[in-house]
Amino acid sequence: MTMQDLSCLGRCSLTEAIPVLSAMELETVVLPTALLSSHTAFPDVFAESLLQPAEEVIHCWQENHITFDAIYIGYLGSNSAIRLAEQVIDTFGIGIPVLIDPAFGDQGHLYRGINEDYPARLRSILGKAAIICPNLTEACFLTETPYFETYNEQQYRQLLEKLCTICSTAVLTGIDTGNNNISTVLQTNEGGFQLCSVQKEPASFHGTGDLWAAAFFGAFLHDLPVADAMNLANRFVKEAIHISLQDHCDPLFGTEFEKALPLLIQLLHERKH
Repeated sequence: MTMQDLSCLGRCSLTEAIPVLSAMELETVVLPTALLSSHTAFPDVFAESLLQPAEEVIHCWQENHITFDAIYIGYLGSNSAIRLAEQVIDTFGIGIPVLIDPAFGDQGHLYRGINEDYPARLRSILGKAAIICPNLTEACFLTETPYFETYNEQQYRQLLEKLCTICSTAVLTGIDTGNNNISTVLQTNEGGFQLCSVQKEPASFHGTGDLWAAAFFGAFLHDLPVADAMNLANRFVKEAIHISLQDHCDPLFGTEFEKALPLLIQLLHERKH
């Protein structure tokens, strides 16, 4: 089950999670938290909360004795949505993998509409997850660490150590580790450390963090080792960006990830067999 917003325009959140997880042969039950005309990087955005109907959906699931194999929580956007996410985890998430993608900022800034107290409130539920996957901006806000565009490996490790005091396993995504590479770095509170890199594409597109999280969690749920799941997600997102650059797509609208789904399926099957 995945809980996040439905943005009608601009590939992100549910419009990426559903096709990616479905392509990975995972039934994707959804709990939309809000309806947005587009993601919040567009200049004019309509947003309507869906929290009240979401509460009714949760009630009906309970009445019908519905259970889930895993929970993936993405963009929530409000303190009220965080409270509902906590209820979802406490009701359906006991004993199953829970991934939380914090999804509240980028490039050193909070997304439009996110309150300054939001990171602290979100931090209070991250310990309920098995894995969290913030980008650098989100990691800095969550750990109250000054944000810089570049860090060295020692600083990344220190940042991850702070994240592991919040959740036992943390993955730092979209990290520029130099040598024209983009990397994801994982650490556990037991001291495990993994770094996976791919060659950096010469552009950034909206929605790639959501795309990465869906592909990573899908691979994780197929019992791939975490390093393999990271590598699969990295390669899939790189391919989606590469295709979009070839087709001269506007980064505001997200990647043409649909054309990269065959590679995702191929990578998954190769690693499973």
